[in-house]
Amino acid sequence: MHASEGPRPWYRQFWPWFLMALPACAVVASLWTVYIAHRDADDLVVDDYYKDGLAINRQLEKRDYAERAGIAARVRVDGDDILVTVSGPVRAQQLALYLSHPIESDRDIRVTLQRASRDSFRARLPAPPAPRWHWVLDAGPDSRWRLDGSLSDANFSDVRRP
Repeated sequence: MHASEGPRPWYRQFWPWFLMALPACAVVASLWTVYIAHRDADDLVVDDYYKDGLAINRQLEKRDYAERAGIAARVRVDGDDILVTVSGPVRAQQLALYLSHPIESDRDIRVTLQRASRDSFRARLPAPPAPRWHWVLDAGPDSRWRLDGSLSDANFSDVRRP
């Protein structure tokens, strides 16, 4: 530095920028954390408990009806196919199967099963489920019966799983 030059302005110094960078990194990290929390929010909170309570009562009535009528089902995943074997008085040509992921509702699967034989229904799955997924089976929205359960390792005929 020459004697005729004075001190450099603050914005040309290292230390002010370094000291401002530390809080700026904290602000960026907190904004990123808020983004991640919003994007991957849990789907476990229900807004209207009363409506859900009424729906649960209807579901229990449908399940009781299936038990009294002797309707039972066995769900089996075979690669990309799903096979449902039913017993009891099921006359429908199609059944609705809903596979729900235990935590992430965006991974839920809804398929329409077509009758494959007298007591079995089959459909192709868009994505493979895994054990501990829940399933709900009925003959459609106006069905008088409903069955539900969860997939276990015994429900899979091959070992290719996510």
